[in-house]
Amino acid sequence: MTSSYAFWLAGRQATGEDTFDVTSPWDGRLVAAVSVPTDAQVEEAVAAAYAVRDEFAATPAHVRAAALDHVSRRLVERTEEIAQLISAENGKPVKWARGEVGRAVSVFRFAAEEARRFNGGEAQRLDTDAGGQGRLALTRRFPKGVVLGIAPFNFPLNLCAHKIAPAIAAGAPIILKPAPATPLSGLVIGELLAETELPAGSWSILPVANDRMPALVRDERLPVISFTGSEKVGYAIMDSVPRKHCTLELGGNGAAVVLADWASDADLDWAATRIATFSNYQGGQSCISVQRVIVDASVRDRLVPRIVAAVEAQVTGDPSDPKTDVGPLVSEDAARRVESWVAEAVGAGAELLTGGERDGAAYAPTVLTDLPADTTLAAEEVFGPVLSIVTVDGEAAAFAAVNDSKYGLQAGVFTHDLQAAFRAHRALEVGGVIIGDVPSYRADQMPYGGVKQSGVGREGVRFAMDDYTYERVMVLTGIDL
Repeated sequence: MTSSYAFWLAGRQATGEDTFDVTSPWDGRLVAAVSVPTDAQVEEAVAAAYAVRDEFAATPAHVRAAALDHVSRRLVERTEEIAQLISAENGKPVKWARGEVGRAVSVFRFAAEEARRFNGGEAQRLDTDAGGQGRLALTRRFPKGVVLGIAPFNFPLNLCAHKIAPAIAAGAPIILKPAPATPLSGLVIGELLAETELPAGSWSILPVANDRMPALVRDERLPVISFTGSEKVGYAIMDSVPRKHCTLELGGNGAAVVLADWASDADLDWAATRIATFSNYQGGQSCISVQRVIVDASVRDRLVPRIVAAVEAQVTGDPSDPKTDVGPLVSEDAARRVESWVAEAVGAGAELLTGGERDGAAYAPTVLTDLPADTTLAAEEVFGPVLSIVTVDGEAAAFAAVNDSKYGLQAGVFTHDLQAAFRAHRALEVGGVIIGDVPSYRADQMPYGGVKQSGVGREGVRFAMDDYTYERVMVLTGIDL
């Protein structure tokens, strides 16, 4: 029997006049029907969040922390159920979906910890100049106001968690819009939040269609926007509201660099396995999946066959099968786009080493070499299970190749040389440099975000809390320091 999902309006369940269907990318089956909020209900949610903002900012830290701890515990208890839900709505192999639930567990736990220690205040004596004698400054952080969180489809639980958990920890009301293709995981977070004692209005989860978002984005009662998604949409949002605070987590063109010193058989086997796994995990639908391999010429001939073999060893098929490594893309349209980009590249002279075939919404794990620089695949984020291999001579050329992109999210550098690691950290124009591994590593408590066209601002619980708040100074006068 197909499930039916209500949405969450100011902390309570509600239904609208219409519904939309969520279907499986794997087999097209109907997964659930989801109720759509009316314009009046959206207005009610915004008004409630705006009205409660001062009360919520003043909520004791232990109340917010207890709510976040509760969600973390309940996610653990419902791990398998939620993992199956993620797999059904997103097409993600269930083994990766289980990992996503585990990450969301950590996000809410980190947020609970941060809620307990955030905003403790920093004291600064001002009598360093004569005019400040007897004065002490106390600095605390306060919420900027209601957060509008807009989440994507590729991590339908964890990226909703990265919007909601920091907002609650910081005492900022939040209205979350999950992706229309994958709203169910976000709505489950609402079920867990509803079991807590957070103030009514402090959170809402509204599955609103994308074409209804411009009015919400422009609403002056929502001064903070946290968006994860495409470069085109993200910058359109920022351009439409230049006076709002926007955090944008956008696209990438993740590069894995293999330097000359990474040369033993064990080294190359490790690199090939990691590259193959993380160019294809989530069907390549991750901003930090491996899209480019930049390999030193001295190890190229030994590495490339290993990569091809490791990619061909990826198990494709039914995402509900625990043995499956690579499931379908989120839709057949997405797979057709990837197919067209690969066809364009091959037509322009790229060599196809493996893959290059589409079956419905599924696209075979694919490896290319000799990719012309003027192809779409070279310049844009493919968001599919496709990687290209580039050969370079030396470290400087490798780092220049990484930087030859409009994106700058994360890069991986396979090297044992500590000095090379620090040179990479200095030279690479990205938000994160992962040494000894692929760019796809992300710890949910570390600062995460990009430079150039990969966005502005940072996620990672405490860093998102900084984005959602501002510093306010109080000066005490006549203090005997």
